[in-house]
Amino acid sequence: MTRISLGPQPDCAVHYIIEPFRPGAHLFRVTCVVASPDPAGQILWLPAWIPGSYMIREFARNIVSIRAESGGRELVLDKLDKHTWRAASLPAAAALTVTCEVYAWDLSVRAAHLDATHGFFNGTSVFLAVEGKTAEACTVDILPPAGQGFDDWRVATMLDAVEDFAHRPGPQGFGRYRAADYDELIDHPVEMGTFTQAHFDACGVRHEIAITGRHDCDLERLCADLKKICSWQIGLFGAPAPVKRYLFMAMIVGEGYGGLEHRASTALLANRADLPFKGMSGLPDGYKTFLGLCSHEYFHTWNVKRIKPAAFVPYALDRENHTRLLWVFEGFTSYYDDLALLRAGVIGVDDYLGLLAKTISTVQRGSGRLRQSVAESSFDAWTKYYRQDENAPNAIVSYYAKGSLIALALDLKLRALSQSRCSLDELMRMLWTRYGQTGVGVGEDDVFALVAELIEAHAPRSGRKLSRWLEQAVFGTEDLPLARLLKDFGVSLTFEAASTGPALGVKLAGGNGDARLAQVFDDGPAQKAGLSAGDVLIALDGLKLSAGNLEGLLARLKPGERVSMHAFRRDELMCFEVELAAAPVDVARLALKPRPSREQQVLQAGWLGAHGPDR
Repeated sequence: MTRISLGPQPDCAVHYIIEPFRPGAHLFRVTCVVASPDPAGQILWLPAWIPGSYMIREFARNIVSIRAESGGRELVLDKLDKHTWRAASLPAAAALTVTCEVYAWDLSVRAAHLDATHGFFNGTSVFLAVEGKTAEACTVDILPPAGQGFDDWRVATMLDAVEDFAHRPGPQGFGRYRAADYDELIDHPVEMGTFTQAHFDACGVRHEIAITGRHDCDLERLCADLKKICSWQIGLFGAPAPVKRYLFMAMIVGEGYGGLEHRASTALLANRADLPFKGMSGLPDGYKTFLGLCSHEYFHTWNVKRIKPAAFVPYALDRENHTRLLWVFEGFTSYYDDLALLRAGVIGVDDYLGLLAKTISTVQRGSGRLRQSVAESSFDAWTKYYRQDENAPNAIVSYYAKGSLIALALDLKLRALSQSRCSLDELMRMLWTRYGQTGVGVGEDDVFALVAELIEAHAPRSGRKLSRWLEQAVFGTEDLPLARLLKDFGVSLTFEAASTGPALGVKLAGGNGDARLAQVFDDGPAQKAGLSAGDVLIALDGLKLSAGNLEGLLARLKPGERVSMHAFRRDELMCFEVELAAAPVDVARLALKPRPSREQQVLQAGWLGAHGPDR
């Protein structure tokens, strides 16, 4: 590839250059040029976490080398803490150049990844922040790799292009991009390589898709389905959308799942088998999962990227940003991700009820729901939810899953109390108008007050009661009255056991090899017998055990029977006497009642209708 010569340094406070200079070694070279640094010694730092993924990730640990110079003279860089440096004092009016090499081998949506097939990065992983200048405009030159074999590489990003060095059409080429400030710079991930591209328009907004990795995706089908989903979500909050263009960038792998929202794009990690293919009939579960992931991240365009907790305004990227509101920003989004598929007409009612039942089952199976509230789960996301261990099901509750069920219960209550005159849709529009469009952060108690205000307008003297109910649901650990609420909508909720045979109360580690216990559930037969996570089961009543035959051997037994189990704990052989128990009744089933009343029909149509948001 012909080397691109850089133009003159732009007239801005900070200019970056990023180059995948050694793809085989997974190294980006990143340069930061500060036009007017602090003469007493400029401080620079790298974020410790990335918004949307609530865990301290210490991105600075991936900096392999770092050096500074000014006027051709190398400067000393003092490291002040794990992610902060200070350059030595500089002559007046001298520019500062800091260059670092960043190791990029994290195949996720959170950091950076580079090899000879593609490059991907989030700005939080590669771009040093310049103390005192993060509010000023900056530019970045995105360069291609040097050498043979990279001539067909392109760039996909929602950064605003200034100049296309490679003379390629549109903003897809390598070149110079501009951001209004550091926050905008790091909120536009970049994909480079030989990805597949497609696009569609929804409500006047151009939506682009960039798929990296080997695949046989039916792009026409994917675009058609995503168009429906995006159009419905824009309609829910009201046009115009808060973006002029939007980008779905997906890394396709054999096995993987994840997504991270940004202000005008999302980075996705997905299974190859979950994409639609030419000639595919119906809507397989894997494709529903992928569409639900896309829907979830797109909904974040409003809910968390613009409607934000006050604790995130602005983000403090060097430390944890605690809030008790993730049940709203992730939980409500999790409620709408699958509901949007139904409302947009991509899936049917039976499909939706099946997806909802899975969420109910997931929450019901974890005894942690009886110990931790979603408010606590939100606050402790940094140390508990994002750092789960083998005891997680017994100790924590997901603010995603239970938060979505709180959203469901609140939606049903609003609809029933107001006789279908208001719903959670209207609450989301209130949040958008008062917080998303104004930039004011949502206070820790603001949602409770909004709910009271909303229902009072349609059902006087109901506001305080509903607000108190919501507070109890959020700060308490009781199970939600979903069966009773759903009954008013002509939907039955029942629970059954996963099998008729006995259960051990364990979850095995993945794979078909050893029967290694990944988790041991509270008060189950295995825990009562003394088995622990990490133990490897090797024999049941003298018969060899494996991950593949454990279920079959248990199916021949009955609850109440006692069996002898041998297991290795570390390198020690142990024997346990286990009294088997019946499988827990924790698998949810949802079904439409065959002869709903007129009132149930009206409520059901408003909730499950697929003709756009209620107005």
